[in-house]
Amino acid sequence: MSQVTSQHSSTYENRARMLISCPDRPGIVATVSQFLHDHGANIVQSDQYTMNPEGGMFFIRFEFDLNDLEKELPVLVEDFHRVADRFEMKWSTFRASRKKRLAIFVSKEDHCLNELLWQWKSGDLDADITMVISNHPDMKEQVESFGIPYYHVPVTADTKAEAERKHLELVSGKADLIVLARYMQIIPPKFIEEFPNRIINIHHSFLPAFIGGSPYAQAYKRGVKIIGATAHYVTEELDAGPIIEQDVQRVTHRDNIDNLKRIGRTIEKVVLARAVKWHLEDRILVHQNKTVVFN
Repeated sequence: MSQVTSQHSSTYENRARMLISCPDRPGIVATVSQFLHDHGANIVQSDQYTMNPEGGMFFIRFEFDLNDLEKELPVLVEDFHRVADRFEMKWSTFRASRKKRLAIFVSKEDHCLNELLWQWKSGDLDADITMVISNHPDMKEQVESFGIPYYHVPVTADTKAEAERKHLELVSGKADLIVLARYMQIIPPKFIEEFPNRIINIHHSFLPAFIGGSPYAQAYKRGVKIIGATAHYVTEELDAGPIIEQDVQRVTHRDNIDNLKRIGRTIEKVVLARAVKWHLEDRILVHQNKTVVFN
């Protein structure tokens, strides 16, 4: 596995993040803030959102520094259960310096993969890319030039079950997040169960439009004036998981199919990279089939 040195990890050695979702009621922010203060934590960032102050859901993200984090965070986590039970919270904590392990799946189109590799190489994507898996051998040399293992796992009608087994074997214990960087195969339910809200896909349209094959040809025939891309978490319902990020660009009748594809590729790689970065920085809370993204 290749490593890229990140100033982020050393700078934030004693930094942690806490994500909370719970029914809205008075006193949540005050109670959690006082709790963190009492445990010696210094809050450096706080973002919150309520769906409805009268009986809706409340979401908050804290980022805080805590001296001797390795020793003190487990104590803080244990003590926080009392607060969480009182407010019926779903919550989690993360160490900012602990990089998430990233496995990337790709087919033949390389624009999204290249963007992720470039951002990772430059230190803008704070993760350990543990592997790239593809159903084609095309990008092996390119990926391995970064020092990243590349696994070619062919997928055909006859080998799908074996490919699924191989995929799970490869990522088991080696990936915290799966990124589908234009991977043109349907992800099986068993795999999704192993990584709930931890598989990010990029879709070649501003969902739910133009689902299926040849999306840019469909768009061209319809004379669209806006094209876009959607990054979302993968669920068993195809292309219907919680949406993380979307973007669009205006086009005109002068743009042919090749132009639409070129513009679309740019939007896709940018949208996917944003979604991956926000997940890595623990900025996303999922509620039902929607996301709250503190960016």
